[in-house]
Amino acid sequence: MVISGILAAIVWVFVQGVDRLLSWQTLQRPLVTAMLTGLAFGDIQTGIVMGAALEAIFMGISAIGGTIPADACSASIISVSMAVLTNANMTTGIALALPIGTLLATTGSVWKIFLSSLAPYWEKLAQSGNDKKFLHTLIFFGIIVDRLPQTIIIFASVAFGVSGLEYAINYLPVWVMSGFDAAAGMMTAVGFAILAAMIWDKIFIGFFFIGFVLAQYFKLDTVAIAIIMGVVSLMYFVNDKKILDSRSETKRGITDNNKDEDFFDE
Repeated sequence: MVISGILAAIVWVFVQGVDRLLSWQTLQRPLVTAMLTGLAFGDIQTGIVMGAALEAIFMGISAIGGTIPADACSASIISVSMAVLTNANMTTGIALALPIGTLLATTGSVWKIFLSSLAPYWEKLAQSGNDKKFLHTLIFFGIIVDRLPQTIIIFASVAFGVSGLEYAINYLPVWVMSGFDAAAGMMTAVGFAILAAMIWDKIFIGFFFIGFVLAQYFKLDTVAIAIIMGVVSLMYFVNDKKILDSRSETKRGITDNNKDEDFFDE
């Protein structure tokens, strides 16, 4: 389990370090992080499946200013690690993802107080003009120091907490495990609801009804529905653009006619 904890911590340090240094902010997403965690533990299929489910939960949860409601990256790593190592139902890990992410986000917020206290050091280092030292220190902080508490927690959770969790899961009654299944489904729905609330507009209501009909009555899977609705959305965008362009040309023509009339009137 110690080796497993090290692997989980390495995945965390890698995705956080690359995103931190290159400002990509894409490797941190559950879709990528969960897959890399599954790959590290030799079960990439579980990582991909859980990553898709966790992405549905966390895609509507975004950081506003300095407030981070839940850390999707750390939650994905710990959830996938526990699911793979304990051979538990994936829904159990999905149900635990949000509490884990909230705890790790709180830890990160507290750690930022210490990082903020280092501002005089960075100012002094910048004023020194030592480019190499500044770059090396920046890389060291970006990969190691900036996420050190979360790294320790992830390692300890996987190395020393998985065996206890496996023991507890084996003795949980059936109705509790059924509750985990229901909670996982509810959390996915909540994630979609949060995202829909952010982008909702009355012009989109027709798309939701079409999707419901395709799934309920035509029994199409989500991939087929996504392709169909993607084509419909593209057609809607193209037609809307044509309408806007035609209106712009009409206004331009009216303006040009008015200018011509004013010229001849003079």
